[in-house]
Formats: sequence, structure tokens, C-alpha cells
Amino acid sequence: MALSLDGLVSGMDTTAVIKALMDVESIPRNLLSAKKDDKNVIISNLQSLNSAIQDLAAKAKAATVPGSLSRWTATSSSPSATVTAGADAVPVSADIVVDAVAQRHSIVTSAFSTWPADPPVLALENAAGELKTITAASGSAQDVARAITASGFGVTATAVPSGKDASGNALYRLQVTADQPGADGTFRIFRGSDTSADLAAEPGAAVITTGADARIRLWAGTAAEQTLTSGSGTFTGLFPGVDLTVTAASPDPITITVSTDLAAQKSAHGDFVKQLAGILTRIDNGSKATVADAQGKNTTLGVFTGDSTVRALRGALADAIQHPVDGISPSTVGVSIDRHGVLSFDEDKFAAALADDPASVDAVFSGIAARVQEVSERYSDKYDGLLTSRITGQEREVRSLSDQIGSWDLRLAQRKTTLERTYAQLETMLGKLKSQSDYLSSQLASLPTTSSGDK
Repeated sequence: MALSLDGLVSGMDTTAVIKALMDVESIPRNLLSAKKDDKNVIISNLQSLNSAIQDLAAKAKAATVPGSLSRWTATSSSPSATVTAGADAVPVSADIVVDAVAQRHSIVTSAFSTWPADPPVLALENAAGELKTITAASGSAQDVARAITASGFGVTATAVPSGKDASGNALYRLQVTADQPGADGTFRIFRGSDTSADLAAEPGAAVITTGADARIRLWAGTAAEQTLTSGSGTFTGLFPGVDLTVTAASPDPITITVSTDLAAQKSAHGDFVKQLAGILTRIDNGSKATVADAQGKNTTLGVFTGDSTVRALRGALADAIQHPVDGISPSTVGVSIDRHGVLSFDEDKFAAALADDPASVDAVFSGIAARVQEVSERYSDKYDGLLTSRITGQEREVRSLSDQIGSWDLRLAQRKTTLERTYAQLETMLGKLKSQSDYLSSQLASLPTTSSGDK
């Protein structure tokens, strides 16, 4: 620890002097620190922009699929029939008759207190005629039910209390139900390892419901009548991109309708364009050059000003948006960039184009999305993207600056120690000189004086 005498002899404020000298010698170090801070601000903004471009790439990739930005309204005249329309749906209106709904196969056994055979062996047979033999841990209804459920045969068994027998023993029935509805879920259960004793056919047992497919008819009552079945009750792809789920039979026709949801269509396409516009505006705001106002005062440079990588990204995105797709200008579907470089979306022009030729509108947006995806991935790829490489380069510079600052801190600490030691030694020397001066003064003062009359 350095000894500070701080002007005890000289009267100088040596701490202030050393600080002033160190402030001068710290100027190069402070310039490096300011440069590092500026680099960190740039890195933060580049990373944020890169994240936005990566998100844009993901959205653009999804939008390249034809119809991905399409939106549909699906309705049914009955609550027992639910219609859903995917992105690839087409407008349609049709009547259906629901003749049957999907059912799970379910049986209940006769009552028993304990399984008569030891060990309790059962055979399970599915709709395809495949057999599986299982053995329960004991003859209790609960253990037999657990063995059936754990067999992996697609059925679930439950032991249901059914009173008591004449001896007071608790009785149980097994209710066994298929995990999935439909005719393919039907099954049989037999005592023993063969198929000679069907549990559902024994006295007191019953088939509660028989597994059956849902069944509907299209164009019922006409020469084009068509019957369709579904084991789950959902008719996937009933029409292109349209699924139907039925939950109750209906002898009266049910009308299902799929139509374009214009408001949702405009919103979906507009949101995609707005995301692009937001990124372009963000780059523009961050790239503003110094401008002097009427008083001669300059505004602050944008964080992206002079960055050739960001400038090239901006140009590539603008080209991807405004260039024609298969000879069709994006402006014809409401997407345009004005002379100031501002991207906008005209909903009225989009709606008119959609009404006139929806396939063409879809093709233009898919084409724009494909080009935007290519540009976005080229710049934001996490391994070799141009913007990613720019960030990596800036981070290397920050690490180099940190190393230089560390070296300066070490040199400045050593310089400060040297100055403190020098001024401490100066004060010590001045102290010694003052002591000698005081001593000599006292010695001179103690010498005898002589008058002019003495001989």
C-alpha cells in the first residue's frame, strides 16, 4: 500500500496532482473503452435485427406453401356436424345425411366372485382375427381386469360391483371397451387359450355396443349418391382441405359450407407485409446520416449508418418484395414500395385482385415469400449468415479492445504507483531539508552576539 503524505511539507495537493496526471495518461485507455461501448451497442442492435430476420425467415418459409395465407369460414346447419377448413381448402357447399355415428365395441361379462380357472387364462381376438393369450396374476376380478387392460390389445377392462352371491361373496362383472371406435375396434374375449368359450355369449353376459363406423351419404337421393365411412367419426379430406366430424345420426340433410373469409385473408396477408415493412423501417431509422438543423446542430448518427452489410440486406429485401413474380407485379395485389422506400399494403386492391383471380394472388404471395425466405436465410443463418458473420466480427473486435483495455489498466496502475512513490519520496526529502534548515536556523540563533564597543 502506497504511503500518501499529501503535501505535509510542500503544501501541495499531491492526490489532485497525481489524479490530473493520470487523467491525461488515461486518455488512450478511455478512448478504447468508449469505442468498446459503441461496438457493444452496435452488436446489440445487430443481434436484435438478426433475430427479427430469423423470425421473418420462418414466417416466409411457411408462407411459401400455396394457400398458407388463405383463410376460410366453415359452417354447418347442425351442431352434430363440425366442419373445419385448412389452408388448402376450396369453397364448397353440400348436403350430407348422417346414417350412423362411430361406436366403440363394448361387452359385459356374467357376474363372478373369483375366476373359476387357476391360473386365469384368457384369449383376446381382434377384428382381424388375431389372437393373444394372457394370464392374470390371480382370479380376482380386479387382477383379471388389469391383465386385460395391460395386454396392449387396444381394450380397457373395469371390474364393476354386482352385488353378492348366496354365500355373501362379492360379485363383479367385467366391462371391456375398445380404446378406439369403429368396426376395426371390435373384439372377442374367451375363457382359456382357445376360442371355444366366448365370454359375451355366456348367460348373463352381453354385447353392450357393437363397434361400428360412422356412415354418411353425399348427394343422397340422387344418381350420384355416395356412401362414406369413418372409424373415428371424422371424415378427413371430405373435400379438398375440408374435414367433417359427426356426433349424431340425422335423417335430414345437413348443409355444410366453406367460403372465403375475406377479412381474415386481408389480415393474414397484411400481417406478413407489415412484418416486412417493420424491418425495412427499422433498418432505415438505424441508417440515418448526420443532418444539420437550422441552428447548425447535428443529429446523432444511426447505429447502422455506414454498415454495408445492413444496407445490402435492406436492398435485397426490397428487391425480393417489389420485383414481378412470373411477370405479375406485386403492386397489382396491393403490395408496393413508394419512391421513399416505404412498403405498404392496399387492402382494397388486394380484395379486388382476390375476387378476380385468387390463384394468381396466392402465386404472387408465395413467390414473394420464397424470395424473402432466401434473402432472410442468407443473412441470418446461425452458422454462415452474412449478418451473423458481421456480428461475429464485431464481437472479435470487442474482445481485442477488452484485451487492450486490460493492458492499459495494468500500465496505468503501475504508473500511478510510480507517481505516488515519487511524490512520497519528494515530500520525505523536503521534510529532511526543512529539518536541516530548522536546525541550522536554531544553531545560528544560538551563537553569541558582539557589540561594536567590544575589543
